[in-house]
Amino acid sequence: MTKYVSEDLDMQNYFKAGEKRALNLDNRGPIKFDVNGNLTQEILDSYDKYGFYIFEKVFTTEELNDWEVDYLDILERFPIRRNAKIDKKGRPAIAVDCKANILYWSKPLADPFGGTTLANGRHPVKMIEPVPNDDDPDEIIYLTQGFLQFSDTFLRAYAHPLLLKVAENINGEDFVPFTEGYFIKDPGLGASVAWHQDGTTHWDNPNWDQYTHGFNFMAQLYKSTPGNGVWVVPGTHKLGKVDIKKRVKEAGTTKLPDAVPIVCGPGDVAITNRQVLHGSFANTSKDRRVTVNFGFHKRSSVLNVLGGGLHGKPKVYDEEHIYKRSRLIQYAISARSQKYPNEVPYIYKPLHKEKEKYVWGDKAREDIKDYSLLDMSI
Repeated sequence: MTKYVSEDLDMQNYFKAGEKRALNLDNRGPIKFDVNGNLTQEILDSYDKYGFYIFEKVFTTEELNDWEVDYLDILERFPIRRNAKIDKKGRPAIAVDCKANILYWSKPLADPFGGTTLANGRHPVKMIEPVPNDDDPDEIIYLTQGFLQFSDTFLRAYAHPLLLKVAENINGEDFVPFTEGYFIKDPGLGASVAWHQDGTTHWDNPNWDQYTHGFNFMAQLYKSTPGNGVWVVPGTHKLGKVDIKKRVKEAGTTKLPDAVPIVCGPGDVAITNRQVLHGSFANTSKDRRVTVNFGFHKRSSVLNVLGGGLHGKPKVYDEEHIYKRSRLIQYAISARSQKYPNEVPYIYKPLHKEKEKYVWGDKAREDIKDYSLLDMSI
């Protein structure tokens, strides 16, 4: 297994210390609501304090098993290399006919965004890049986007009623979708993601607060560890735009001393404020991480706002655009209800009265083709 060479022992000590700090925080447990259907104050206070919270055992073993079967099939359908049109079995590869950018490639253990102008330059410092093994592939897929159109299990997970109820509690009952994708961190190969804050649009908005740029759910198929998982600097979601270069310079390293890893078991879901300073190291561990990532915004944060253009062309998100993108929530609710007919579905109020228009099936699959071109990046 590839190591961090001369920094290996120091990195392992950093991982152990970070995990200890993480597990000492009071920000994990099951999803709990009070008698009025609101998230308990304990959860809200913890999320407000740290900028993230781990909901434990959200997905059942049955659902995780379905998810794994689907995920392994997806791996078989990836292109054999960047720009290839076929998979390893000679079939048309997944997403090759999409207009949107769906598959993100990197050299093994590299940091493709750090220190570049990509994504509006929000990853200003490059992470440590361990040297891969000689027999490793030239490139790997580390991120996918727009994947609700390719995975019914992902679509059903997206509509988990407890998670959508959490979204309502945080962003209001008229919350809107942001983007969705897989993060893939294979052992000895997975790329790093440099320290950054999500969000490009509202930093100077006089009405800015710690919730302005929304949040992401990070649902774990396998365990998330210090070696393969996302790290965050608790509380930074309240500080406005952080000077990342200054922080790294003062620390003398990208191993920021006040950061903690998001430690999760299979089926756990972390809710992470998009404004919190976060990143991940190259995965030199023996553990694979597969995270289904899906985010939501307040409607007020996107309505009539000029988007940042990270996931589509810059444009003003009007009511029509928001409505069209929000169909994915109602389609997902339909798909989940078909699979779990005895489960009480979430009621998404902006589209509930039109739910008969958004029944999941073959026509719906055609309807959401390339839907990620409508992602609302702010």
